[in-house]
Parts: sequence; C-alpha cells; structure tokens
Amino acid sequence: MTATTDGTPGAEIPGKPSASKTDTGARPSTKEAAEHAAQRAAAHLLSRQDPDGWWKGDLETNVTMDAEDLLLRQFLGIQDERITMATARWIRAQQREDGAWATFHGGPGDVSATVEAYVALRLAGDDPAGPRMAAAAAWVREAGGVARARVFTRIWLALFGWWRWEDLPEMPPEIIYFPKWMPLNIYSFGCWARQTIVPLTVVAAHRPVRPASFALDELHTDPANPNPPRPPARLTSWDGVFQRLDKALHVYRKSAIRPLRRAAMKACARWIIERQEDDGCWGGIQPPAVYSIIALHLLGYDLDHPVLRAGLESLDRFAVWPDKDTRMIEACQSPVWDTCLATIALADAGVPADHPALVKAAGWMLDEQITKSGDWSVQRPGVPPGGWAFEFHNDNYPDIDDTAEVVLALARVDHPDTGRLKSAIERGVRWNIGMQSKNGAWGAFDADNTSPFPNRLPFCDFGEVIDPPSADVTAHVVEMLAALGLEHDPHTRRGIEWLLAEQEENGAWFGRWGVNYIYGTGSVVPALITAGLPASHPAIRRAVAWLKSVQNEDGGWGEDLRSYSSAQWVGRGASTASQTAWALLALLSAGERDSAVVERGVHWLARTQTEEGTWEEPYFTGTGFPRDFSINYHLYRLVFPLTALGRYVRGEPFADAAKGV
Repeated sequence: MTATTDGTPGAEIPGKPSASKTDTGARPSTKEAAEHAAQRAAAHLLSRQDPDGWWKGDLETNVTMDAEDLLLRQFLGIQDERITMATARWIRAQQREDGAWATFHGGPGDVSATVEAYVALRLAGDDPAGPRMAAAAAWVREAGGVARARVFTRIWLALFGWWRWEDLPEMPPEIIYFPKWMPLNIYSFGCWARQTIVPLTVVAAHRPVRPASFALDELHTDPANPNPPRPPARLTSWDGVFQRLDKALHVYRKSAIRPLRRAAMKACARWIIERQEDDGCWGGIQPPAVYSIIALHLLGYDLDHPVLRAGLESLDRFAVWPDKDTRMIEACQSPVWDTCLATIALADAGVPADHPALVKAAGWMLDEQITKSGDWSVQRPGVPPGGWAFEFHNDNYPDIDDTAEVVLALARVDHPDTGRLKSAIERGVRWNIGMQSKNGAWGAFDADNTSPFPNRLPFCDFGEVIDPPSADVTAHVVEMLAALGLEHDPHTRRGIEWLLAEQEENGAWFGRWGVNYIYGTGSVVPALITAGLPASHPAIRRAVAWLKSVQNEDGGWGEDLRSYSSAQWVGRGASTASQTAWALLALLSAGERDSAVVERGVHWLARTQTEEGTWEEPYFTGTGFPRDFSINYHLYRLVFPLTALGRYVRGEPFADAAKGV
C-alpha cells in the first residue's frame, strides 16, 4: 500500500479504481486486486472514526431486544408513541414470509422471538386478524404454542397476566447469600447471567401482574390448558434431579421466612446498585439493565430516583435509528472491540504507526483501561486490575478477549507517551496472565467458571450461562503473549498445549464467540504460528487441509450458525466477507500465500467489495450464546477483510513489529 504525504493510505481516490486496473480490460493480478481493495477499505475505515478516536459499528441481534424494550415501557407506564411506532416498524420488517421471526438472518423461525414480536406488535396496535399477525399466531400454535417458549419470554407474559407465575421455574433471591464455594452461588454463573439472574430473583419473588387489555388465546394450542404437563425426566438423570429441585423451591416459596426473604431482596438491591455503571447501565448490556430497573422499581424505587432515572436514560443509548421512522435496539455496544480491531487492520494495511488516527485511537483505548477490581476478583483476589471491557462503560466486567486484542493494537502504535503506553500494556498482560484458568486456557470474563450445574437449572434455558475457556479467547491471549516476546513463558506454553489438545478430528477449532469453526480456526492458527509452531506442524497442516476443503465454489468461505447444532453445517454457508477473511488469516499465517486457494479468496474479497470500500454482509457471524443468541457486528465486514488483505499484500509483519514493546 502506498501513502500520501499527509500519511493517509493510498494515492488513489477512495472508491474509484485506478485507470491501470480498469482501462486495459485485463484482470488485475491478485496482488493488484488486493492492494486496490485494501486501499479503498482503509480509506473508508478511516472516514468512520469518531472525532474522539474510537470506532463503533452497529451490533444487530434479534427482535426480542426491541420487543422487550416496548414491554418494559408498557409495564412502567412510560410509553412513547413515536418510539412505539418506530420500534414496531423495525419488528415488522424482520418478519419471515411464513409469519415467524428468526434469531439470525436466513435462520429458521424461533418460538420465543415470534411470541415476543407478536405481543409487541399487538401493544403497538396491530390487528391480530391481519394477514401477517394471523400467520404469526398460526406459526406459534403449530410450533407448540407459548408453552414452548423460553422462560424469559414467559416471564414477560406473566408480568401482564398472560402466563401464570406458578407455571414458571423458581429462583429465590436468597441465592445472593450463597458463599462462593457453594454450588449455584451467583459467581458460578457467567457474568452476563448473574447480572440478569439477581434482579430476576427479585421480580420472581414479587410476581407482579399489570393486566393487559387483551388476551393472547390465539398463541396457545389449547387456550383452556395453555401449559399441559410434560412427563418428568428420570430421577437418575441430571434433568430429573433439577426438575425435582425446582419443585422443592416452589414449596420453599410458600414457607420462606419472611424477614429472611425481605433481607435477601434488599441485599440483591444493594448488589444491583453497586454494579450500576457511570452512564446508568449495568454491564454495558441491555438485558440486565431492563431487569434491574424492574426489580428496583418493585422494591419501591420511584422512576425519578437517580438510579432509575440514569438507568432509563441509558436504555435510550442502546437505540439505533436507521432512519427517522425506524428504531432498532442493540443488546450491547462494542466500541473497545471495534477500535482495537480497526487499529490492527489499519496497521496491517500499512497505515504508519504514528498516523494521527492510530495515535488518537490508542489514546482513547488508554483512557478506557480499567484500574479497579470487579466481579472477576472473586475468583482471582490477588490479581491487580488492568483489563479492558467491550463497551463504553463496564468497569465491573473487563474481558480477557478485548484485553488481548487491545494490547496487540497498542503495540502497533507509536504513541507519543511511550511510558504510559508501556505501563498500560504491562498491566493488561499481567491481568490476562492472572485470569488463566487451571487447565491452562482462558474464558471470556472469569477464571475457572466451569460449574456443570447452572446450565441444568430449568430457570436457565436462555442460552449459555457459564463462561468456560474457549479456543478463540485462548488463541488471542497466546498470540498477544507471543507477539510481545513471551512465547516461551510457561503461561503461553500451557495455553498452546491446551489449544493443541482441543483441535477437532477434522482439523478445525470450535469458535465460541464467532461463527464457528472458521472463526475458531482463523483465531488459533495465527496464534500458534506467532508462538513459534512451524507451518509444517501436523496440527497446522490439518487445519489448512480443512479450510481448503470447505472453501466455497465462488472462492469465499461461509458457515451458518446452525453449525452449532448440526454437523452438516460445519464449515458450510453462504460466503461472507468476515468469514472469508478469517480463513485467509489462518492460511496466510500457515505459509499458503501463493496457493490457488488463497488467490481465489483474495479475488472474492476484491470482487465483492462495494463502491464505498466495505462489504455487504447480512449474515450473522458473531456469537453471543451458541444456538441461542447470534450477533451481526456491522464492522466485522470491514475490519477483518482489511486485515487479511493487508497481510496478503505486506506479508506477516505483526509478530516482529510487536515484540519487544
């Protein structure tokens, strides 16, 4: 890549191909195509930087976020006509032809999403006899009715009298008193789950009902018997044990000591308030904020109370307005993650390390480092803080993945305050090392969060509720440590050993936080190479062979989210820019730069790039909970292809550039 005199990438006009590549009619070489695409992508990415130094793409999930926002406003009595209509417009636009709503683009209908979307549209005034609403209701009935929806969905219905509280699993607020050594204490849950469960125990203890003005009989297979009993699981199975435990908790509710219960709810309130962030949200994510507001309101906090007022104001910051009449709710926001990935991409594309955009990005990231202890310190009390979170405001829950990638990004920038930069990197490395789990790997937020019990609870059917180590997070930490010259450190070697043991028989690695085996493999192979494994290592060759075997006919790579549930989707799906980039990053690091497979992948990226320099990507390639919650990171389609194209053009400069920082 060339650079202009002011340091911005590219001598050509962004968005316009050079004459030498179009006027002759000849197909450009692979390197020319990659250079041209990288130049346009870098220019576009630079144009999207916020004046304060950060990048943030929209974080799209599914319509349950939008529906629950309307349901919250209905429950609290703070409806806003403009918000209701704009949100309903977005929900309608996501409906499938068969009447259902999916949880990801191109996916199958989902009962819970469809029930919540339908209810939200009824609150917005949609006629249940209308063709689209009638189709949705018919689809729900055919899928088994509301009884087949997740617990969270039925909790929302119970708030308005559409479902009986007695027919929901029980979770007592007294759980707040369980010591950390006791099974099912709140710290045995993943951070996102504990932030949600603590306020929900208060809600479930109160069992509030604010009756709606209409019934939902059309969503039941038998309105007279909406929750037909199911045969219990065998007592000798874990499911059977926890079903009986839930029955015991229902009995306990009737005989709970009232002073103890009141004290437990007050303890939950203190726990919730102590974890409210400076901007009013909780954990930087929308669901805990919603349930925390309801819980505190039920405990007597007025909507004008500073805690609730700040909480409600924070919810408005989760709203994205694609146009003036349409409103979408983000489940969370990803500025730290997007900024570190953008910085790495631009550095790989040849943007100078002292470029003003990179220096400003580094300055913003330095300001975001977390220097106080959070919930992670329950398991690691002796580890000094120093991590980074995913969001704008989330001091309680820095995460290991973001910290590793931020350190990698900072190591690529010539920041004028070298002392501050090195100190921040040292703190981040020390914190990440301190968060290593006993098996040598890393989870996302906590160390050794591997209890087998929370996922068994009938209450916890909303997705993954624990945070065990994963290959993708571990790979990013290993890559960071090795890039800083710590490839022989015992912590790094233990991480490498764990990764090698986790390789699947087909040569791939499972992707916990991205879809799926392409993401896992695209994360692990570059890390192992950076850590010193030769490209000839059997594990690397197996991974390369697998990636080659799943390349699509068009030259790209894609993997459907259903790969989490069905082997037939593993490595299979429509080609996407982000997944093609992940495959290329692995292949390039493994020495496959001159292979026909890589050339075809590079040409796919160059051919599908839009005029403005990015890529279209309606498919969801991010993962919240495998099988249950999927994410479309709108910046993935830009930062990862730019990284891959930059490394194709410029080789693999990353490890050498960062070592010794």
